[in-house]
Amino acid sequence: MARKTTKQTPPDPVEETIVAMMKKPEFLDAVVARTNLKKRDVKPAAEAALAVIAEALVRGDEVNLPPMGKLRVIKSKPLDAGAHVLTLKLRTMKTAALAPSAPPDSEA
Repeated sequence: MARKTTKQTPPDPVEETIVAMMKKPEFLDAVVARTNLKKRDVKPAAEAALAVIAEALVRGDEVNLPPMGKLRVIKSKPLDAGAHVLTLKLRTMKTAALAPSAPPDSEA
C-alpha cells in the first residue's frame, strides 16, 4: 500500500521577519550623528517637528515630507484622554530621490 505524502509549505516569510523599532533616544542619536550637532540642540527641534507632524495627522491633514514621503490618514479612532489611533499610509519617495546627489564634475 502506497503512503500518502503531504506537501509541507515553507513558513510564511512575514512571520519570520524580525522588526526593529527605533525609539526616540535612537532617533535623536541618529539625528545627532547625521548633523554633527549637540544632542541638547537637536532634542528640542526634533521633538517640536514630531509634535507638528502628529498634530497635522490628528487633524486629518496629508503630510508631504521629502525624502521620507507622503503620509495620509486612512482611519482614525479617538480614544480616552484625547489620544487617537491612526492608521496611516506612507508613500515613500523613489530610491533615486533618496540617493545623495553626486558632486558636479569639475574640469580644470
